[in-house]
Amino acid sequence: MKVLVAVKRVVDFNVKIRVRSDGSGVDTAGVKMSMNPFDEIAVEEAVRLKETGYVSEIFAVSIGPAQCKDTLRTALAMGADQGIHIETDEDLEPLAIAKILHNMAEKEDPDMFFLGKQAIDDDANQTAQMLAALLNWGQGTFASNIDFVEGGAQVVREIDGGLETIQLNLPCVISTDLRLNEPRYASLPNIMKAKKKPIETIALDDLGLDTAPRLNVLTVEEPVQRKAGQILTSVQDLAEKIKEAV
Repeated sequence: MKVLVAVKRVVDFNVKIRVRSDGSGVDTAGVKMSMNPFDEIAVEEAVRLKETGYVSEIFAVSIGPAQCKDTLRTALAMGADQGIHIETDEDLEPLAIAKILHNMAEKEDPDMFFLGKQAIDDDANQTAQMLAALLNWGQGTFASNIDFVEGGAQVVREIDGGLETIQLNLPCVISTDLRLNEPRYASLPNIMKAKKKPIETIALDDLGLDTAPRLNVLTVEEPVQRKAGQILTSVQDLAEKIKEAV
């Protein structure tokens, strides 16, 4: 099987987010960037499937500025075979990303698409579902376990009520949840090997897609600072505080 994995370059999860002074968005100047953690899980799952013989090729796809090649190199160091960089400086919405990935699916003809269930910068949780709709493929979102059965994949997905098991025919789209696996660290030898693996760069304009934004962001603001809590020493004090609040 051939697998395409989408990987996004985001502000590192350890970094404290700062809003620009004009409220136009998040300040990323001089900020450490890394691969979206859910996408790391997607890459790891694809690599594990390759190690067990279910997958023959892994293509990592990243959409964004030139620095996205660093994110692709991380995916290649983890075990992906080739990178595809769709270069653009535009801030793209989930629908635009889904259209681009749909175009890549038509070009590369994969058997499966892996995506992280959401990106930690916008938490949209929309791209995988939109991509499956555009491709008219089955989808297994929030996957916490994946097994291959004859003719398809059996996906255990996390839902509000617990766990749901579904069976998908190939080709399909799967989005990965936290409990699916623990991503490996790229070793130094693999990092060096990744520098020799091919990355194809494609300008977004060359795809001829409508990626115009559908949303207009009016302002971005930091959450209101929470008031400091109080330590109470008795149930009576707690009851009094509740009465005051009511």
